[in-house]
Parts: sequence; structure tokens; C-alpha cells
Amino acid sequence: MQGTQLEFSKSPGNSDVSIGTPHVSDYMDYRLFLSKFFDYRRELSARDLRPYSYATFSAGANIKSPNYLKMIIEGRRNLSPEMVLKFAKALGLNKEQTEDFDLLVSYCQATDPAERNIFLKKLSEHRVQIKLRNGEIDQRTWDKIPNWAAWVIYAMVDQEGVCYDVKTLRALLRGKASEDEIEQALHSLFASGELVLDPETQVVKKSRALIESSEDVPVALVRKLQAQLMYLGLESLYQDGATEREFGTLTLSLTKQEFEEVKFKLRQIRKQINKDNSIARMSSKGERVYQLNIQLFPVTNAAPKATPKFSVEDSAATHNII
Repeated sequence: MQGTQLEFSKSPGNSDVSIGTPHVSDYMDYRLFLSKFFDYRRELSARDLRPYSYATFSAGANIKSPNYLKMIIEGRRNLSPEMVLKFAKALGLNKEQTEDFDLLVSYCQATDPAERNIFLKKLSEHRVQIKLRNGEIDQRTWDKIPNWAAWVIYAMVDQEGVCYDVKTLRALLRGKASEDEIEQALHSLFASGELVLDPETQVVKKSRALIESSEDVPVALVRKLQAQLMYLGLESLYQDGATEREFGTLTLSLTKQEFEEVKFKLRQIRKQINKDNSIARMSSKGERVYQLNIQLFPVTNAAPKATPKFSVEDSAATHNII
């Protein structure tokens, strides 16, 4: 029996901001969105008798301060829930877009990491629902891709002593999935043929890989699956003892070439672990299902190349004075 890898390394990070009219759903920083919106409106009205200005925006939002938008963009002020609605009016947002803007503001202004994660999850789910309704994401494709519970239930075939009834599975999943979610996952796995029930032994077996190819999986769904599994890791950090988990972090500076080399090494490690585990499960069952998440992501931007302000002589002279 073979294990399952979430081979979703090709999913991009933040999508490129659309050219032309700024759309709030393209942004992960509401201040940047406001800045782009203002620049866009200024450019459109550049030849008008009265070009678009901060005062124009304030008037549209029914705000007395003419420079309020400028202060928000520069990070000198935050938006209150009341101001979010006023800004949405001035931005010309509809109901869905206003909800998106509200969640984006809450996400950006949250200072506690856990709270930011909650708003990020809500924002992501809201944007996915909009894309499903608009047809940007195919509903049939979305429905046939299993959620996190299905991935774990699929892997539980290789776990010793598992009975595939809903109540047993819910207990083994530590109550993190509802009975409805488990029933839906089981129906999906058996209906699609990933899992089959051996008619002679009445034992559940894997029939084929959970996903044959990730090429056609919507990026939004890739992110959703990865986020769900990362949240499980966050819960484990607080719920499980140190002997039951392995969490480590490493913060380091890399060149682009070094980054690519580390990515390659991490993929090789993941593939080797999966291969070793698959071989081991051919002869015996496992005791528990574990989730291995490997994360490598930027926490800073590249600094702009500095232009020397002093000559060598000036720099030396300054150094001597200090």
C-alpha cells in the first residue's frame, strides 16, 4: 500500500494584481488596494477640470477630513467597522465586494497571529465562494477534490485496527471533523473508486491514488487544502505534547539560487520519506496517521540596492569622526 503525497508545489503565491481597474479581491493588503484605486481614479481624471483628489474621496465617503484616505494609505490610521462601510460606498463596492473589503481590513489590522489566521481563512473561503458563483471555478471539479478529512481517512487504510464507520472515524480523527464531513468524505472516496471494500474479507483497501494529477486542480482549492492541513499543525502545537510532535523552525538569508537548492532538497526528502513509508506499509500496518508539513516561505522583501551617498574619502572621514 502506498502513502499519499500532497504534490501541490506548483501553486503560485499571491496572484498578480490585475491591470486596469483595481479589484479588491486581487489584493492581500487593503492599503495597497486603496492606493492603487486612488492612483487609477487620478489618472482617469487627469485632464478633468477638477481631477480626483483625497477630498473627492472623503466627500464620497461622507467623511469630514479631506486627507483621511491619505492617512489610511500611509498607515497612520486604521479603519473602524463604521469607516469600512463608508469607504466601501466611496469605492463603489457591491455587497460581495464590501464583505471582501471588510474581511481584508480585519485580516490586515489584526495584530495577534492566531486572529490573523482566522480572518485569512474567512477571506479565502469568501473569495472561493464568489469564484464558484461566478463560474471562475468549476463546481464539479471543486466537489470531486477531497477535503482534508478525506485525505486522512484515505491514509487510515494503512492504520492498524480502523473500522470504517462514521462514529469510529470521528473518534479517531479526535473530533476535528463532523459526522457530516466524514460521511461526505466516505461517499466521495468510495463513489470515485479511491477506496473499495473487498467482498471476501470485508476490508477497506486503496484502489488508486487519491489524485492522479494535480495539474487541473484549481489554485484556490490547492490553497484551501494546504491551509487546512497547516491549521491542524497549529492546533497540534497547542494540543499535543512535545513527545508526540516535532516542530522546528529555521530563519536564514538565502540567495535565489540557494533557495531553489533548498526547495529541491526538501522535495527529495519528502519523496524519500514517502517511499520508505510505502515500503514499510506493505508488510505491516501503522499505529497512527501523521501529517508532515514542510514550509519554506519569504518573510522579508529584497532590499533595494543602495546608492552610495559619500565618496570613499567622505566615508572614511565620517568613520574617523565617529
